[in-house]
Amino acid sequence: MLHVKLGGPLIVEAGGARAFDIEARTIRELLTLLGDQHPHMRPVLEKGVSVAVNGTIYREAFLTEIPDGAEVFILPQLVGG
Repeated sequence: MLHVKLGGPLIVEAGGARAFDIEARTIRELLTLLGDQHPHMRPVLEKGVSVAVNGTIYREAFLTEIPDGAEVFILPQLVGG
């Protein structure tokens, strides 16, 4: 089970929720399950987010495995050079 925290404006999109517990093995599975369990967040998740796992930020790295007990944050999409 992962304890997933939301960052910044995503808290508003989640209706004020700051965290969720989800059973997922990869970033894709995490985002899919979060959208299934909380459909009001699906548009934001589909638009694009960044996922930080143990301090490393992943963007569009959907097959990245998330280790048990990892610290996971979902953030607004981070872009730039």
